[in-house]
Parts: sequence; C-alpha cells; structure tokens
Amino acid sequence: MNEPTQPGIEAGATAAAESDQRGLLGSRRLHYLISPRLWLQRLVFWGGAVAVAATAILFAVGAAYADELFHRVVAWSPLLPLVITPTGMALVVWATRYVPGVRGSGIPQTIAALAVRDGRVRGALLGLRIAVAKIGLTLVGLACGASIGREGPTVQIGASIMHAVGGLGKFPRADLDRGLILAGGAAGIAAAFNTPLAGIVFAIEEMSRSFEARTSGTILTAVIVAGVASLAVLGNYTYFGHTSAAFGFGEAWIAVGLCGVVGGLAGGLFSHLLIRASRSIPGRLGKLVLTRPIIFGAVCGFALALIGLASGNTTYGTGYQEARQIVEGTADLPWAYGILKLVATLVSYVTGIPGGIFAPSLAIGAGLGANLAAYTPYAPAAAVALLGMVAYLAGVVQAPITAFVIVMEMTDNHDMVLPLMATALLATAVSRLVCHQPLYKELAERFVTLAASVRRTPPPDTRTPPQS
Repeated sequence: MNEPTQPGIEAGATAAAESDQRGLLGSRRLHYLISPRLWLQRLVFWGGAVAVAATAILFAVGAAYADELFHRVVAWSPLLPLVITPTGMALVVWATRYVPGVRGSGIPQTIAALAVRDGRVRGALLGLRIAVAKIGLTLVGLACGASIGREGPTVQIGASIMHAVGGLGKFPRADLDRGLILAGGAAGIAAAFNTPLAGIVFAIEEMSRSFEARTSGTILTAVIVAGVASLAVLGNYTYFGHTSAAFGFGEAWIAVGLCGVVGGLAGGLFSHLLIRASRSIPGRLGKLVLTRPIIFGAVCGFALALIGLASGNTTYGTGYQEARQIVEGTADLPWAYGILKLVATLVSYVTGIPGGIFAPSLAIGAGLGANLAAYTPYAPAAAVALLGMVAYLAGVVQAPITAFVIVMEMTDNHDMVLPLMATALLATAVSRLVCHQPLYKELAERFVTLAASVRRTPPPDTRTPPQS
C-alpha cells in the first residue's frame, strides 16, 4: 500500500534545491567578479586590443609616409619608377622567401588559422614575427609604388597580436581558437578604417562565416577598446570625409543596377584571375614564377612602372587620394583610371608581395563609378562613385554586408544605405556568376591544404607558397 502524499515535504525540498541553485549561481557571479586569474586575463586582453589599435595607427602613419615619399620621387622624375619599382618589388619578393606567412593580404592566413588546430602550423600563419615582417615589407612595397593597401595586412597583424596575447593570458583553448583571433582581426579592420561596425560585420561575415554567442562578446569588446584607443589618438574622423550625395526613388535607381552589374563583373573577374594565378600562371611567365620568382617580381615591377606612366602616375600606391578626389568631385584623372588601377593591382598581387586589396578596390570602384556617371546624368556623380565603390568591393570579396557598411561608415552617409545595400547584393550575385568561390575562402583553403602537407611532409619550396 502506497504511502500518503506529503505536499509540504516535497515543496520544502524543491525550495531548498532552488535556494542551493541560487547560492551556486551567486557564488559563480562573485568568482567572476573578484577572481584574480580572470581579472588578469581581462587586463591582458584589453591591453592586446589597445596594442592592436596603436599598431594600426602607426602602420597607417607609416603607409601614408611611404606613399607620399614615392609620389615625391615621381614628381621629381616620372621615369624613376622604371628603376625603383622593379628593384623594390624584387627585394620584397626575395624577403618573403624567408617569411612566407607574410605573403598577400593576410586575411586568408587569418581565416586559415581559425580552421587549423595544429599550434605549430598556426604559428606559421600568425605571430609577432609575422606582424613585424608584414608591416615592414608592406611599407617597402608602398615606397616602391606597388598598388596595395594596408587594411588587409592590419587584419593579420591584429590577429597575430591577439594570438600572442592568448599565450600571455593563458586563455582557454576555445577562446584562443575563435574569440581572440576573430577579435584581433575585427579590431584591426575597425582601427584601420575607423569603422567599428564594419569590423564586427567583417569578423562575422567574412572571417568566421558564422556568429557564435561565445565569441560575440569577445569581438565586441576588442572592437570597442581598439575603437576608443583610435578615437583618443586620431579623433572622430571619416576615412573619405563626409559626403551628402544621395538620390531618391525614380530614374536615379537605374544607376544601382548599372553599377551592380558592372562592378560585380569587374570584381568577379579580378577574383577569378587572382585565384587562377595563385594556382599556376600558364606559359613562360608561370615557368619564371617557379624558377626565378625574384626576376618575376622585377618584371612585374617594370610593368607597374609602365602602367603608372600610362595613367599619368595615378595608379601607384593605395589609391586613397584618387578615390577621395572622385567622391569629392575634384579629381583630374584619366578616363581609364579604374581599369588601369585594376590591372596594376592584379600585377602587384601575382608577385605574392604583402599588401591588401581593400583600398585599391575602393579606388578601382570609384573610378568605374566615375565612368558610369556619364551614362546616368539623372544621378549625382558622387553618389554613382559610391555605388561603384561598394559594387566592386562586394564583387571582389563577395561579402555584401561588409562592403556596404564599410563604404557607409567611411563616408558618414546614411542617406545612401538602401542604394548601397541593393548595389552590394546585386554585385555579389553577378560576381558569383564569374567567380564561383569567394576569393578569401578559396585562398584560405589553399593555406589549410598547405598546412596539412607541412604536417605530413618536409616543408615545401618557400619560393612558391599560395599567393593571396
């Protein structure tokens, strides 16, 4: 016969269990607030984010100085790049043979570092030695006239710093694998452009391709700390200044379709060619890459100098000044500037020298937008230039949200949100018809494959690692 039910005893037991649970949660909260170990980790992490911002600022100043130095040389004699650019490119290619992890933009290496688990392999992609070499060789590339940017390298530099911070703070492995590397890359892009929202979006959309609750707080914290540090030093500036260019609904929206299609095709073609070049270059040039990479770098440098002469010395460097002048309506550039800048950037990248594609892509897009503005007289030219920028960037990286957020934040123009969004989405769709695999994803997979081969076999010839 069953014992009679005793509701009072059961209720008391339930209340006691809930009280114990509340006490346990309270104890955990107290431990979270006062634990010396956790506070040490926080201080090291915040210090790492500040270090990322400080490095990004110094890198930006150095890049501006290197770019200005080269343009001073060109102003003295437009023929000097025929000597300086091939020599400088050959020197950088020679140096990358000893630190192959610095080649290319750095974003594929960061994505690959998130995918691999072997600490030795990750150390070949991220580290303070990599960061120092990346900064130095990128500055040399800019000083000799290569068509490269600093924003992509800043992502790898930021991830390298936070990766090193993970070792100092003894963070859990899960945080080291995802949170710290993602946070370092996001902080790097945010500090490079002074666009904190773009840094967060870029980490989610491009580097991680997912959003995990356990890493979101880490990314946000790093971006906030790096953003505050950058704001304290540089002030609340916008990368391309402020533009009020806008247009309403109506005929002007034809420019959205035109820029989306043209920019998407051009960006997709650029990515497709770069991916093909990273695999192999056909013919005698391909043989030259394999057997004489330094001579190949010099040949590409000479080609860059010829392109520079044909463009009136406008295709060298990041393209920041040219893009800003186009947006402000003060540019005096050749009609073919966008196309020539695209070719110059492609030639720079097939050598495998360190450098990013963000700033050159924005310049190329602005040039294409300026061309298309002639066919859309019912839309403001500055607005069409912005659409060209977001279209080409979205076509290259196939990350539409990142593309329109970066352009929106860089120009402090929220009136163009809907046109920029529509153009970025259209350009990405068109780009995928030409280049089926996103550029960074494809290059990152090649780095992962190379990393796997490194674990199984002796290191391959460092003269021909995957280009990025």
